[in-house]
Amino acid sequence: MLQLLTSNPLLSSAILSWFFAQFFKTIIDSIRAGELCLKRFWETGGMPSSHSATVCGLAAAAAIREGFTSSVFALSLVLATVVMYDAMGVRQAAGQHAREINEIKKQLGDDDSDNLPEKLGHRPTEVMSGAVLGIVIAWIVCSLVPSGA
Repeated sequence: MLQLLTSNPLLSSAILSWFFAQFFKTIIDSIRAGELCLKRFWETGGMPSSHSATVCGLAAAAAIREGFTSSVFALSLVLATVVMYDAMGVRQAAGQHAREINEIKKQLGDDDSDNLPEKLGHRPTEVMSGAVLGIVIAWIVCSLVPSGA
């Protein structure tokens, strides 16, 4: 497993981009809350977008290693576009709906059931910061892993 990660810069870039996005998200939210929020590492939403970081890390590594005219880059670019659009559109709307439903439940006095998760989607700045993080991670990984490895 470790050899697969160290010998495949596309996979390594995607996984490390996700990891660092989640790590930074946990740190940022912990600072905002004034306490350590380790559960944020596994949650969606927030700054930076780990979904954007992951797919942009993959696409950037594909561009660096396979070239901008490769099928691998084309596929990863389409995937990245769909994922980032979804994060800002559908998932953002779902988060807004969850906030409104939770508010209605609160007004009705429903304290027995759990609230719906509200941090589902992303603002454009969160998506862009995740994309930049993914590209930077891919550049670092591709610089460290020799071609043909």
